[in-house]
Amino acid sequence: MASQPVDDFVASPATDASSVSVYVYDLDRRRQTEGYNESVPLIPASITKALTVASCQLKTGIDYRYETHVYIDGTLKNGILHGNLIIVGSGDPSLNSRQDADSDFISEVVSALKRKKITRIDGQILFDQSIFPLPAHPASWPAGDKSQSYGTGCFGFNFENNASGKSSVANPAAVCDTRLRKAFEAHGITVGDAEVAQTRRSLLMEHRSLTIDDLMRSCIRRSDNMYAEAFLRTYALRCKREATPDAGAAAEMEMWRRKGVDMKGVKIVDGSGLSRQNRMTAKFLGEVLRRMADDVDYVSYFPLAGQEGTLSSFLKDTRLDSFIALKTGSMNGIQCYAGYKLDYNFAPTHVVVIMVNNLTARGALRAAVEKMLLGLFPDEN
Repeated sequence: MASQPVDDFVASPATDASSVSVYVYDLDRRRQTEGYNESVPLIPASITKALTVASCQLKTGIDYRYETHVYIDGTLKNGILHGNLIIVGSGDPSLNSRQDADSDFISEVVSALKRKKITRIDGQILFDQSIFPLPAHPASWPAGDKSQSYGTGCFGFNFENNASGKSSVANPAAVCDTRLRKAFEAHGITVGDAEVAQTRRSLLMEHRSLTIDDLMRSCIRRSDNMYAEAFLRTYALRCKREATPDAGAAAEMEMWRRKGVDMKGVKIVDGSGLSRQNRMTAKFLGEVLRRMADDVDYVSYFPLAGQEGTLSSFLKDTRLDSFIALKTGSMNGIQCYAGYKLDYNFAPTHVVVIMVNNLTARGALRAAVEKMLLGLFPDEN
């Protein structure tokens, strides 16, 4: 079931025909219109995030917020806390991140202590990260990626993108601890660091993240691996499972199987697509996108061709500029696209999934994909 534009794409020197898959579904006519190797499992790279976000949003809704709680533990007398300051992580991937520049967790904690007139903490600053069990990385991630900012781990307490420049941070709680102590010193608050037994907690403050739809939009458009891993673990929690990548992946596969999606050949091991052990078929992800097509918020997460993110120059100044919305996935030897063809009202008319493994010339492939899409959709609406 392939038209001339698809045949030409598959025959392009930029592709290995055995490692290419194409799936196009007409949402109005409710039928698949294009298919090539659509049931062949391939490495999806970052289009995995489209699956993760869909799964998590179905469980959390769009108004869910991560809540990081800060407690004082012990007795408070004459401005001295005879106890500990305890920060309970919620798995929030955005805490003090570049994407939430309007809030500052450090300043919020300082202000909360000052409202209580606390000038000294006899005990320690403690972090409870138990909501997301260790290890912080999926087991199948390449070791070389883990030291890079794009391969940073996902913890129960995340801070400042868990990165410093282009390097990952192995202990984001320790970075926050340092930031807090510096701010405390500047405001005349001392920390004794004595070992004080925990007794009874009382809530000092609560930090709430942006709504999860804002975080998901940011994740898809920036292709943030750590955010995606947080969403997969959050999904596992909402399914009353342990918040690990394995548990989250197993739960989402069960859910889509129950929804009647063809799971043959599908293997999911993380939320971001950084693992090369993931396998998807274009048909599988296409069926997921079909079921999400009526969700206006979900569709809006995908960058517009010619306008946004990694698609800012893709199909630029063609008749499909702004009428194609896709998540891209790129790794060494891999280039994938997944999303929607849109009408003038930005409503989806078609599902589009293109997966290419074993590529050697990324620029030539991109040009071939553009040519195929222009051939498949001769009219922008």
